[in-house]
Parts: sequence; structure tokens; C-alpha cells
Amino acid sequence: MEVIEGYVEHIVYRNSDNGYTVMNLVSGEEEITCVGMLPFLSEGELVEASGHYTEHATYGEQFQIDSYEVKTPQDVMAMERYLGSGAIKGVGSALAARIVRRFKEDTFRIIEMEPERLAEIKGISERKAREIAAQVEEKRDMREAMIFLQQYGISMALALKIYQRYGAEIYRVIKENPYRMADEITGVGFKIADEIARKAGIHTDSDFRIRSGIFYVLQQASSEGHLYLPREELMRRTTELLGVSLDGLDGFLADMAVERKIVVKEEEDEVKIYAASYYYLELNAAKMLHDLNVSGEIQEEKVVEKIRRLEKKNGTVLDERQRQAIIETVRCGLVVITGGPGTGKTTTINTMISYFEEEGLEIALAAPTGRAAKRMTEATGYEAKTIHRLLEVTGGPDSASSFGRNMENPLDADVIIVDEMSMVDIHLLHALLSAVVVGTRLVMVGDVNQLPSVGPGCVLKDIIDSEQCRVVRLTKIFRQAEESDIVVNAHRINRGEHMLLDNKSRDFFFLKRQDANVIISIAIQLVKEKMPRYVHADQSEIQVLTPMRKGLLGVERLNRILQEYLNPKDERKKEHIRGETLFREGDKVMQIKNNYQIEWEVRGRYGMPIDRGLGVFNGDTGIIREINEYTEKVTVEFDEHRYIEYPFASLEELELAYAVTIHKSQGSEYPAVVIPLLAGPRMLMNRNLLYTAVTRAKSCVTLVGDPEVFYQMIDNTTEQKRYSSLALRLRQLGEL
Repeated sequence: MEVIEGYVEHIVYRNSDNGYTVMNLVSGEEEITCVGMLPFLSEGELVEASGHYTEHATYGEQFQIDSYEVKTPQDVMAMERYLGSGAIKGVGSALAARIVRRFKEDTFRIIEMEPERLAEIKGISERKAREIAAQVEEKRDMREAMIFLQQYGISMALALKIYQRYGAEIYRVIKENPYRMADEITGVGFKIADEIARKAGIHTDSDFRIRSGIFYVLQQASSEGHLYLPREELMRRTTELLGVSLDGLDGFLADMAVERKIVVKEEEDEVKIYAASYYYLELNAAKMLHDLNVSGEIQEEKVVEKIRRLEKKNGTVLDERQRQAIIETVRCGLVVITGGPGTGKTTTINTMISYFEEEGLEIALAAPTGRAAKRMTEATGYEAKTIHRLLEVTGGPDSASSFGRNMENPLDADVIIVDEMSMVDIHLLHALLSAVVVGTRLVMVGDVNQLPSVGPGCVLKDIIDSEQCRVVRLTKIFRQAEESDIVVNAHRINRGEHMLLDNKSRDFFFLKRQDANVIISIAIQLVKEKMPRYVHADQSEIQVLTPMRKGLLGVERLNRILQEYLNPKDERKKEHIRGETLFREGDKVMQIKNNYQIEWEVRGRYGMPIDRGLGVFNGDTGIIREINEYTEKVTVEFDEHRYIEYPFASLEELELAYAVTIHKSQGSEYPAVVIPLLAGPRMLMNRNLLYTAVTRAKSCVTLVGDPEVFYQMIDNTTEQKRYSSLALRLRQLGEL
């Protein structure tokens, strides 16, 4: 560790998001380029910095600052340099010279202790004197607060967010209730707040800690798909988290319910505890679905006659259930169409579009992901948008205020058809329903046998299970689909049948291997060489799907190995390490959380933007096109040529995507998928996980692994329980 001291001569670059700064420091006769998280340093300040020298590939030698202290300038030249640097608003070099000439070495004492005396100088009013003193004090307070926060192990970027939220209040917040930060500041979760509280000497059985722990457990449960937890489950998880007895749990729950942080419901022979926001999301979604679920009188013979005429015109033949789906959509405001691959969902949608188009109605098509929307567009010939784009995402701070289309500004459509509804979670359902007026027909299409959404809720399953709206189940596999073993075997899996794995198929293969490393080696060969040629697709379009995140065949290990072979190290490709992940230009990556505020642009020739918009969403995949160490940004190209620049500080939103979990692949379709398969947790390795994986492939499925595990998954109908109550709320409304 080396120590240098000098004046900040020039701020070359500063990232406003995280305070990362490149600056020139004058130390004696030497000018040193310094870098680090230095959000509050200003030009002209005297700094004592600790750190080490590094060699940047492009910019040469730099001093990496790990910690620093701002010194009060001691000589008149240093004082004049600081005051005239622009650090103090309204004080230029000429005025700084007059101040220092008048007060000499006493300048800073006068500013801090007797600021009114600054008015003795020509050009400074009493008001301006107070403003100068306030700025100097604010900068000092800010630096002291940042140093104080770093004692608790808080990063500079997070300390900046905390100080911007609380200012001088921060000392009281940490002393009395640091758990407030977990509720009020993005990026400060319970774990960080708990560590700060421990260092601040707050007792483990503090009421603040227990209440914050309860709320944290409910929030964590939502990331597993739950909308509530039964009381006993909540107690077990909270006790495990906090390591203290929760004998007085009901008292805490009562207090939190009074504060409207949670909702407690006693129904269906259990006590359910909801985070308040989730309770009302589900309740309001149920009410809006109920209101849309209206039906009218129709002349069924005329509708059937028109459907048959459209069949003849379009050269299609519908079965009885497909026709029934269209009849129900003409009759009802809310209809669900569900069926597996090859059962004619697309043909039904196409005929439905033709029907309503002839009626002169405005039709909108949507799907949860970009890939699913693109597939819908290709299948129908009509533009389909992601639900987020249909709702005109605005980049608001949360999902409730993130869309331009809402109750005040509903969608201009008479018929809205949404595909891949199994992927829609309670947040997106609520946002969609908020923008649909009563009288609009909403058609929800999906495969209920697929995995539930990544986000919380069991939307499609719950709507079907409620038995409150018209549901049409398509079951017949059409002749063209029967030629695909992917489709045939997917239905066999869904029925629990064991098929013969003899590799006589053209599009469904099983390579029997028992060793994880051999399986990975084969997967690399398939993705790199065999599959691209076989299905006439680019290597980046071939997707490895795996059940798990951890383990020998988990996403984390697979991605490290696949990166090494599919996008190896190359001196022409820039790299950046964030946490435990190495990102490299050319890497395939996935967005792992919804970000409504990030901006994207579509670039035309010569890189000029031709379209702009907001938002990138959980599950979107792209390719890293550029890593820029100087601007500290990574540029990723997503589907539809959307380019997004990520500051280094936001890279936790991305992960490598050479392999993705089957859950994350929902709504996507790939030319070919490779599925490594060895034993895993029984709760996870089940039938609908396998079914979802197989149905992601358009032209070829190759499973590599243990056939016994394959058959066990077909036999295992156990699904991870999701605590949701949309079906119950719909039934309750139906009984009113």
C-alpha cells in the first residue's frame, strides 16, 4: 500500500451512477492519473490517498485509490486553488483571490466559524456569504458521512445512495433502526442492514430486527413464486433466518398488519400471511378478471357458418374444439385456450384474427417475451408486441407506474390475444388488466402443463382452476405435428408414458452417458459443431438447458466451461470481471431482472440510432458487442437489434447464458436444444420441467445423460408448491 498527497488538478471522467472517477492529481512536480470510487472529490482539493499503482492496457500507469482523506488547505496558494476551482458554486478564480488576499491563512476558519465576515469583500453579499459557508460545510459533512458509512463495510456506491436518501440523518438511522434502509433503499437488503445493525451493537432480538426479518422472508418467498406464506412456514423460515425464538410472532404480525405492511387472512383451514402489496395485486387482478368476464347472446349458427367460410378461404380445417374456442371468444369477454404443442393453437388464433378483422374490430397481439412475440408475428403475419411494449413501458420506479397504458389511458383494442400465458406472473397480469376496459375481449392462450412463471403467482393455472371463465382445451395433435417426434414425445411425457430411446428419430435424440465431464464434452461438441450444421443455425442460437443452477451440470459451472470453449480468450476481445463472473466480448448473456428504466436503441447503418425505447426484462438474451474500460460500460445487443449500454456497476443484472435453467427458457423457442441430465433434487426433477425443456426446441432435441433420470422425471408428478390464491379470490367474487 502506497500513500500519495496532492491537489486534484482535473476531473477527467466521473460515472454519476457509482462515483467512479478518473482524475489528475498534482503531487509536487509530478502529475499522477488516479482512479477509484471518488464521488465527492472536487477539483482543487488537497487529498491524501492510499492505494497502489496499476498498468492499464490503453491508458498506461494509474494510481488505484482504495481510501483517501481530504485535507484542509494550509497555505494561501492551496486555499486559493481550492476556492477558485469551481468546487464552490458562485466562486471563481478572481473572487477566490480576493477572499484569500483578505483573510490569508485564516480563510477556512473564517468561512466555517465567522462566514458573515465574507461580506466584507467586494462582490459578496451577506446571502452569498452564507451560501459559500453552507457549501463548504455540506461538502465536509458529506465526506465525513461517507467515511462513517465505510466503517460498516458499505461500498462507496451504496454509501452514496444512503447519504442521498438520509443526509445528516444517517447517524440517527444507524443508531436507532438501520433496518429502515432495507425498506427504503434499493440495494440495501435485510442482510446488509443486519450486518450494519450488528456492527452498531443492536441486539439480535430487537423488535426492529424481527419485523424487518419477517418482511424479508415474505419478500424472499416471492422470489420463489409465492404470494403468501402459511403462518407455520413463515415462523420456521424467520426463526431460521434470525436465529432467535419467535414466541411473540402473532404480536409482531398484528403490529405489521396495523401498519399495513402485511395482510393476515384466515381461510381454507390455514392462516395466510401476505406482504400487503402482493395481497392487493392478487385481489385487484381477480376483480378485474371478474369484471371482464361478461358474455352476450349470439346467433351460434351464423358464427359457425362464418368460421367454415373462413376455413375454406384460408385453406384450413379446424376441429370441433378449435371452432368452439372461436365461438366462445365471440360470446365472452374472457376466454382461456390451452393445449400442448401441435394442437392447433396458432391455427385457432389465425382464424380468430380473420373473424374479428371482418367484423371491423381492432386486434392487438402480445406475448411475455421478445422471442415469443417474434414467433407469434411469424405465425400470424400480424405484428405482435411484448406485453411490456404493448403497455408502453415508461421506466417508472416500479411496476405500478412503469406503463403508459393503464386505467387512465387504456389500450385501444377490441380484442387482445396474449400467447404464452403460463409465463405471465401476477405483476404483469395486473399491469395488463389495468389497461383493458370492460367490453374488450381478452383471449389468454397458453400451455398449462409448462412450468409456472419465473415471477410470483400461478396465473394461468389459477384462472383455469377457478372454473370462473370459459376454458377450451385443445387436445388433438394435427397430422403435420405428428411427423415431429419432439411434439409426439412431449405429449407422451405429459401423459406419463415411457418412450423407447432408440435414436431412430430425425429430431429427438438421447445420448446415454453417466459421467458429468463426458456429458459436458459432448454438449460442447454438439453446440459448436454438429447442431449448427444439422439445423442450419448459428452456434449462438443453439441453447443448453439444464434443470439446476448449482452442481456438476448446473448453470454456473456449465457457463464457465462453455465460455472457455465457445468464446475462448483472445487478445482482440476485451474482458471485465464483475464479482465471480468474467465477461468477454462475444459472450452470450441474459438479463436476470426486470429493468424498466434502462434505455435501448436500434442502430442503423454506421451505428446511427433509428429507434429508442425503455426496458429490458428478466430472460432477455443478447451478445456482448463491446467492453469499454474508459467509459466503464458494456454494450449488449439483444433481439431485434436493440443495443443497451450497461455501466459496470449494473453488471449484476447480467449473467452468462451459454446454458440457462429450463425455468428461464420459458417462452423461448430455439432451433435446437441440448439437455444434460443427471440426478438432482426430486422436487425439481419432475415431469413438467422435462416437458417444458423438450417443447423449447423447434427442429431438434438432444438429451445427454442417464436414461433412468429421464424416466424418473416422467414418473415424478410432484411439483414445487406455490402459495397463491388467485383461484380462491375468483371463486369468492363469483359467489357474490
